[in-house]
Amino acid sequence: MTALQGFQRIIGGLAAFILLGLLPALAADPPALEAVKTIKLTGPSGKRVDHVALDAKRDRLFVANTANNSLDVIDLKMAKVIKSIPGQDTIQGVVYVPESDRVFAALNSGACNIFDGDSFKQLKSHKIPNADNPYHDAKGGVVYVGAADKKLFKIDAKTLEVKGEMTLASAPASIVVEKGRPRMYVNAHVPRQVHVLDTAKFEVQKKYQLEEAGNYPLALDEANKRLFVGCRQEPRLVVLDTETGKMLASVPIPGDIDDLYLDAKRKQIYASCGAGFLVILRETATNKFEVREKLPTMKMARTCLFDAESSRLFVPVPGEKDGPEVRIYRVK
Repeated sequence: MTALQGFQRIIGGLAAFILLGLLPALAADPPALEAVKTIKLTGPSGKRVDHVALDAKRDRLFVANTANNSLDVIDLKMAKVIKSIPGQDTIQGVVYVPESDRVFAALNSGACNIFDGDSFKQLKSHKIPNADNPYHDAKGGVVYVGAADKKLFKIDAKTLEVKGEMTLASAPASIVVEKGRPRMYVNAHVPRQVHVLDTAKFEVQKKYQLEEAGNYPLALDEANKRLFVGCRQEPRLVVLDTETGKMLASVPIPGDIDDLYLDAKRKQIYASCGAGFLVILRETATNKFEVREKLPTMKMARTCLFDAESSRLFVPVPGEKDGPEVRIYRVK
């Protein structure tokens, strides 16, 4: 072997060694989310901010600012709070109804307050004990609101009057409604069940028993007849068949989950967990899910909102020194 050949062999060996070292990095997924901006809210640090809702037409975000006992309105183009409605004691849920331009705010203190989406004037208030988890059923033209006394209220989205109420096995922890048929799914976490309701008859038709406890948020994959259930005890993401209640998958996640969204386009799930992580799960094969990324947030940052149209993810965070904030990400 000549000196030149020996030198070439050494160089080739070094190149192979370096390449092998780089392969894991090259094979790793790029980050799923891109941080876009952070918007500051008013309120003490370390206090929880709850759910948010989007007015897509005006590009405004409504925030249940529990830390400040206010309903905050963020102009996303201006990246600042343009209105803070005080006196919303223990506000915890909010939903926007574009058809009637109304905002429904659910208060743990015992009310569902309804506001005009443009002037922010309060139009109506209903006494609902421990009101929570408002959900807009666009096809049905109603907003459902859960209550602590195990009741589910139905409010007309236009007249703003209560159209009905029913008693369930426990206080509704989450609600999702199908678009193609009159069917609703409600998480009843005390008996570890998902209740299947007929929205036309406003009655329970089935009950799906869960193995996992602490079932709170729901997300619906109507096209593939699947229901995603976030569970806090033995924290997991559970996937059910909507027709039979059969468990199709179960994946460990961080604790204290409170919001869950399906990104059908990217075959991903976004789960906000109060243990301090925003988790991105991906479907690698049919009903096979794995954690793609765990993005650190903060303790008690357990809510989020995914807007499929703009590919944005909104994450309220308690904040450390400067008070609570909303972090905005763009899904890549």
